[in-house]
Amino acid sequence: MIISYAALKEKSKLEKYEITLPALEDNQVAIKVINCGICHSDISAIDNAWGASSYPLIAGHEVIGQVSEIGSQVSQHKIGDVVGLGWHSGYCHACEYCHNEDYNFCVNTKKTIFSQHGGFAEFVHADEKSVIPIPHGLDLDKVGPLLCGGITVYTPIVEFGIDHKFKVGVIGIGGLGHIALKFFKALGCHVTAFTSSLDKSASIKAMGADNIINSLNKEELNHHQDQFDFIISTVNQKLNWNTYLGCLKPRGRLHMVGATLEPLDLSVFNLMKGRKSVSGSPVGSPKNIMKMLDFVAQYKIYPDVEMYKFEQINKAIDAVRHNKVRYRAVVKW
Repeated sequence: MIISYAALKEKSKLEKYEITLPALEDNQVAIKVINCGICHSDISAIDNAWGASSYPLIAGHEVIGQVSEIGSQVSQHKIGDVVGLGWHSGYCHACEYCHNEDYNFCVNTKKTIFSQHGGFAEFVHADEKSVIPIPHGLDLDKVGPLLCGGITVYTPIVEFGIDHKFKVGVIGIGGLGHIALKFFKALGCHVTAFTSSLDKSASIKAMGADNIINSLNKEELNHHQDQFDFIISTVNQKLNWNTYLGCLKPRGRLHMVGATLEPLDLSVFNLMKGRKSVSGSPVGSPKNIMKMLDFVAQYKIYPDVEMYKFEQINKAIDAVRHNKVRYRAVVKW
């Protein structure tokens, strides 16, 4: 039996909950959890916001831990290795995407929360392909949020070849957006923060923002038309997307990583004018997560985190739920 922290019903507080781990499969590793980030997606799962949750539910998908056991066919990890586990805990290994190492597109991915129990527990099991080796020397208290929030904003950098020549806008400087700001600045981009939280201006500037725009001020937004090569939205709410399309240069791209549930209200003419694009992406492949961690090690970029003990997990979740955390929360055994 191991200890976990589980939601026993929709929107409930987490309770200490004992579970029995299933037998380790041949291609799996067992991870003794050191710490785990708390993501808004964990709260969506606890609340059944996506209609996919079943209870008891053990969330947590930004896991840092140490390999404690390996299956008979595991070759990539050994006992004692420090590793991470993100949104996916397994793949089918049979589809074209798995064969191309685009595991995140696997047609039968296993989700760390929904397909099994997640990282709000003493131990978790996962397919060795989904388990990420953590480079030596990284600050383990700050790496967990990179395995979901970090790779979510790093993936478009790889996919669209973003480099120092890009003028970038980041919508929302929260748990995702502040990491995006730091990544783009490390690349040498000119970075503008679109935020409604002007009380964060000093910290946003300290992270490297070249400019801050009040996202609630339509007149101010209209003064920045045709200026950006790339704008990434990290918010989960409906905005005036046509205004942001107008802020893009010809061939510019508006990219969505914030999981807004409302349909995008876009004018086709705004897309056609300037041959602009709208796209979206979640997390990323294990190979890109490893690229991101090498990038983090090179530039010493970390999310800003607030640390809690596991027994304080409900306090931490409440802080995340009510936007009282700047900028990520991590619980630690």
